Amino acid sequence: MIGKWSTSAARAVRNESAPVTYGLIAVCCAIFLIGPAAGFNPVYGTGDELLAAQRAYFRRWGVVPDGLFGGTPRAALTPLTALFVHGSWLHLLGNMLFLFVFGAMAEERMGHVEFALFYVGCGYLALVAYAAAHAGSPQSLVGASGAISAVLGSFLFLFPGARVTSLLPFLLFLPLRFPAWVTLPFWVSLQWLAAGRQTSGPGVAYLAHLVGFGLGFAYAWGRYGRRARVTAPADASENVPAPAPEGEKQP
Repeated sequence: MIGKWSTSAARAVRNESAPVTYGLIAVCCAIFLIGPAAGFNPVYGTGDELLAAQRAYFRRWGVVPDGLFGGTPRAALTPLTALFVHGSWLHLLGNMLFLFVFGAMAEERMGHVEFALFYVGCGYLALVAYAAAHAGSPQSLVGASGAISAVLGSFLFLFPGARVTSLLPFLLFLPLRFPAWVTLPFWVSLQWLAAGRQTSGPGVAYLAHLVGFGLGFAYAWGRYGRRARVTAPADASENVPAPAPEGEKQP
């Protein structure tokens, strides 16, 4: 199938089933809604009680760098559980929109099982890499941004000519369509600049974005080579991406 992939086939992906992509979105949304960050579950209380519950929740299910390499099985699982936990509505919706826009086509190219393993594996490694770079940090890290950044990296290699609708704030948020080889390297450049200016404290884990993107691109390059690329322009999506996918460091 890879050798016969065409531009028309890439356009047809919009009508194909992407159960892994949509399943990941559904699971992340469900976990968020029943957790303390959504603010809907009365079990977690309100006010200071709710804030304390959120901090405990993120430390339990998120990656805490200064405890990750302690050798316990539970700590080793946190880069996996953190992929399904999000810190706020904006965090969740931004990540899920990116996954919806780019995930279906990547899943169709890779196949459902391979895409699922790719998503989890790259996301896990991106969070571990971030934790290794900040080994003394006590702040928890949650979110699917490392995995979704890997999807973006694979998308850039597999569909460099696919046109993506983007909103640029310095152009008054006018929707403009650019090929992936323009949009995604521009996004990576922003992550790189932001990572260089980042100070300690809660915020966006830009390093996890960069590692995830690099892993995704390298995997697609090594796995498929030039056989899998669609060089003619194709419509990646009719959706408008939200701000860059985020991996949030929680206090």
